[in-house]
Amino acid sequence: MIHHAELTDHAPPLDARKYSAVMRAYGEATQTEEEFLKSHLPLVKSIVDRMRASLPTHVEVDDLYSVGLLGLIQAQRRFDPSQGVTFATFATLRIRGSVLDELRRGDWLSRSLRVKAKKITDIISTFEQKVGRPSTEAEIATELGITSEEYSALLDELRPVSYVELDAASLGDDDHSSQHEFVADENQPSASDEAMKKELTKLVVERIQKLPDMQRKILAMYYFENLRLAEIAKVFGVTESRICQIHTQAVLSLKTYIQSAATR
Repeated sequence: MIHHAELTDHAPPLDARKYSAVMRAYGEATQTEEEFLKSHLPLVKSIVDRMRASLPTHVEVDDLYSVGLLGLIQAQRRFDPSQGVTFATFATLRIRGSVLDELRRGDWLSRSLRVKAKKITDIISTFEQKVGRPSTEAEIATELGITSEEYSALLDELRPVSYVELDAASLGDDDHSSQHEFVADENQPSASDEAMKKELTKLVVERIQKLPDMQRKILAMYYFENLRLAEIAKVFGVTESRICQIHTQAVLSLKTYIQSAATR
């Protein structure tokens, strides 16, 4: 278990002028750093709670809360209001990124699950390159030689992969960087980083627009409207499990497309 003092020790040094800018932007100039962090703890809890629903039961959620707090501290100390991004948006990226990095470092996905995930993504990649569009679940089930019901069960099993692996898809499986590291920092981003970010954004937007209607809407609701999976299920009148399956298919398709584009 990581404690607040330990997190503070590992966080980057606080720039007094930038901290004041954050306070002014939030109308909280009288708050101490600790008070500011406490006021945003519900954001950490909300993000971790949304992510934990897709994780195996053996993952220590308390540790994820601690890592999320580290992300919040980093966001608070690196936030620049002049970039035109709200603190909530910036902090969400940092918190989620910190948790995803911790999950990858812990290598909590079993080898068998990784093997299955690679097999599916390889098949999706080959099929989609052949047909020139995103695949459907029925098509991939046919490619695998299994029934739609069996493929749905496989998507349920691969559900945790879809919440971690996409974050690293743009950079390849052997790169330990992640997309959240491209958000604005106290250092001016390099021209190459800016170009990579724009190209990645373009690729993702283009591919999402080509996804089947339900997949596209689920991704928008989950990632942009911050709805929980159970809430999305109510909107479509299906089970939460079914929403998870559709989400997994969409994410695996995006992952393979981005990786394929990166190697062209």
